[in-house]
Amino acid sequence: MKDLWIDENPDSWQAALDAYDDVIGRQGSKRLPSHDRWYREELQSTINSRRPPFVTLDELAKITEWKMARGSWRQRNLVLVRSNSPELVEETSREALSSIPDAKKPISILSRLSGVGPATASAVVAAAAPERYPFFDDLVAEQIEGLGRMGFTSAFYGRYSEAIRDRAGRLGAGWTPAMVERALWANAGGKAGVGR
Repeated sequence: MKDLWIDENPDSWQAALDAYDDVIGRQGSKRLPSHDRWYREELQSTINSRRPPFVTLDELAKITEWKMARGSWRQRNLVLVRSNSPELVEETSREALSSIPDAKKPISILSRLSGVGPATASAVVAAAAPERYPFFDDLVAEQIEGLGRMGFTSAFYGRYSEAIRDRAGRLGAGWTPAMVERALWANAGGKAGVGR
């Protein structure tokens, strides 16, 4: 794995981002490629077409499946996510998404839902506002210098997302935090270094 985080060359970052689809395909999950396309190409417009924006229980479950297929599968978390009522998911996500662009508040609000921690919450807000929020992934966090001890907490996500937003700004010309996160994840080779 190349030390992409310290590389200031935008071409290196673009090459890593360009490899993302190939790395997704090598993860060994039949559902991941279609879930990933849905997550990146359809979900943002679906969420933001609603006034005010929110996610449904079915969307939250599918986001959770996407997140786990890209990383570690935890069936219990998916069961817990599905145990939320549709009304509670819509109400909570409406409140969370209305607090965008606050750096931490949407994550804290979504984390009130059963089975939803900062990583799943970040997947929701990154889908709704990829220009502001990255998905919280441990393979990505491990590559970022100066974040301190890794922890799936709102405080750690705050440092993580700030570092990624800063990197997106330094890369310039159309780079979003979501793109930086994907480039770093692809650079790591996906879960457990698949394909490295």
